[in-house]
Amino acid sequence: MGSDATTIPKQAMEALNAGGLSEEQARQIVAIGPEVAVFALLELSKQLAEQRKKTAAESHQTPATPSGMKPAYAKPPGKKRKRRPGAKPGHPGTRRKTPEQVDRKVEHRANCCPDCGGPLKQCQETRVRYTEDIPDVQPEVTEHTIHRDWCPTCKKQVEPKLPDALPGSTLGNHVLVLSAWLHYSLGNTLSQIVDVFNFHLRMELTSGGLVQMWYRLQAILYAWYERIQSEALDSAVLHGDESGWRVNGKTHWLWCFTTPNLTFYMIDRSRGSPALAKFFIQEFAGTLVTDFWGSYNAVACALRQTCLVHLLRELEHTEKYKSPSEHWPAFEKKLRRLIGDAIRLWRKRDELPVETYASRRKRLTVRLQQLIDAPWEGSHAKRLIKRLRRHQNDLFTFLDQPNVPFENNAAERAIRPAVIIRKNSYGNRSQQGADSQAVFMSVFRTLKQRDRDPIRTIIDALRTYLTTGQLPPLPEPK
Repeated sequence: MGSDATTIPKQAMEALNAGGLSEEQARQIVAIGPEVAVFALLELSKQLAEQRKKTAAESHQTPATPSGMKPAYAKPPGKKRKRRPGAKPGHPGTRRKTPEQVDRKVEHRANCCPDCGGPLKQCQETRVRYTEDIPDVQPEVTEHTIHRDWCPTCKKQVEPKLPDALPGSTLGNHVLVLSAWLHYSLGNTLSQIVDVFNFHLRMELTSGGLVQMWYRLQAILYAWYERIQSEALDSAVLHGDESGWRVNGKTHWLWCFTTPNLTFYMIDRSRGSPALAKFFIQEFAGTLVTDFWGSYNAVACALRQTCLVHLLRELEHTEKYKSPSEHWPAFEKKLRRLIGDAIRLWRKRDELPVETYASRRKRLTVRLQQLIDAPWEGSHAKRLIKRLRRHQNDLFTFLDQPNVPFENNAAERAIRPAVIIRKNSYGNRSQQGADSQAVFMSVFRTLKQRDRDPIRTIIDALRTYLTTGQLPPLPEPK
């Protein structure tokens, strides 16, 4: 083909190398002969392939790359909002409530007119304005005088327990719990927390000292962590999800199991059944809601519900990026319509008579079986048929059980705060750090779900623990 390049007109050859041809130049190439036209098409195809390869290498992305991993400049423009954000015009206004307690009163009077600078004649008219602010913070140092007295019965000296700090610690419980909350719940980095205490709170701390104190606090709160796991296993509906996590530079997995009143996190080296066996230490008697990840099939549970939204996304992803066969549109249409009809029936459950609902529910089972039994062509249709056959009894559980959704959004929303923390911290440096991460995230998230003040609740629990040696029960939802 190299000899054909000499027969292409010079202008057309330059345009071909530049990656573009005019209509007239293209006609000139075709007029020379079919071999020259084939050469030109191959040359253009080669240039396009090189351009696509270069673009992929620069972005390090594939069509399946999650949106969060794509840079802002590589994303397509967002969809235009259907309506303006905010409440509708004319809605009642909202503002901060007037404080019930006033700590300080200050009067203000101008010395002269702020516009012309002239003298003012005093009047009796005033107005009141409230502001709330944080005063200048100064650490409070407490000197504890601990009396040691003799016990004639035990034949030894005894002293009272100090409830305001862990044994041997020079930092109080408030500093300890507040710093742990900033790191494990809000996702602030260790250096940021040290800066807040050193500059704003005027309390000198070190990163190593904080981490060691957190390890001690984690050991105390571990009883609550086990209680959260126990309550999760006793729940009626449990959502599960997993995401990548790094521990000492190695890939681990963050597992998340959640209900409306609790969230349990676990960081493990395995993404398979060994990790699930550590959580499901007993047979789960409720409904487990997950995506289609195969490891969940090893869980012994009464009922399952697989996420239909994941299935719809798979249809969309296959249509856009997998180049399905000509038989794909018919299969995709039937499956999408079946899922849509199931969701619509679920939304009308309370409106339909019992007989009508049961009849339509039975019809969905028949349609699913017909879809699975049909002789579909194409690798992608066969792949999804295999998935439907494996989860045939798990697709429509939400139509039969109360409080079971057709999607797994609860687990994805629960794991999202941990993913944001991961973006800041890049994981953990040790297994001990990963274990503490899981315990603190579980406790803080669960307390938030139960409408409890996490800092005050844990401080009060520490006072009880340091006084009696027993951690109080995990607070119930309000």
